[in-house]
Amino acid sequence: MNKKKIIVTGGSGIIGFALTKSLLSHGHKVISVDTNTKKINTLKRNNTDLIVIKANLNKENETKKFMSFCIKKFKIIDALVHCAYPRTKDWGTKLEKLKQKSLNENLINQLGSTIIISKIIINYFLKQKFGNLILLSSIMGLNNPKFETYKGTNMSSPIEYSAIKSGIISITKYLAKYYAKNNLKINCVSPGGIKNNQPNKFIQNYKKQCNIKGLLNSDDVVNTINFLLSKKSDAISGQNIVVDDGYSL
Repeated sequence: MNKKKIIVTGGSGIIGFALTKSLLSHGHKVISVDTNTKKINTLKRNNTDLIVIKANLNKENETKKFMSFCIKKFKIIDALVHCAYPRTKDWGTKLEKLKQKSLNENLINQLGSTIIISKIIINYFLKQKFGNLILLSSIMGLNNPKFETYKGTNMSSPIEYSAIKSGIISITKYLAKYYAKNNLKINCVSPGGIKNNQPNKFIQNYKKQCNIKGLLNSDDVVNTINFLLSKKSDAISGQNIVVDDGYSL
């Protein structure tokens, strides 16, 4: 890739952190934002290409201030990759015990904020006459969960997660079509499960549904995002790229 100026939201998350690290290794300039910046700050040492910002992008005013800062700092923004994954403390509650307050908060913070962030960055992209927006969905946005995967564990797949991630795929296609003539590239990536200290029983159940690898490493997803950030993907727009070792088949 040519050297770019890129915003990464959720920079301390599993995918956001790995992506930021990869982008820096390729010489790009990155502004990485999260509500907890402790992890992402470990990449900042002696690296002038990384700016770390602590901000809550669930709030539109704070998102606008953050974007204004990025524009002043970078002058040009080549891309934004939205990896943020805000959740309530009771995230993962089974449907029978789901509370409306938590449901509303998660829908707004994950799905609603995605629309607002997209709106704000696209308004800037329109002014500079180009831009690349990459959203993060999930295989749970494609199909119903394979509930047998969770058998023998305390884990579950929240119904709101499926609703949110399918919504992000729809948002991607809507935006790509709506701005089809404005020199914008808008896509999303839907990863399968990523290794994150899951119990062995789940890991075994999950792998049975896949081709070879089973749970992914974060770099498996980052490689696809890097492709979408490059000129090699310029003919791809409005697409949902699935990276899941065949789990969703």
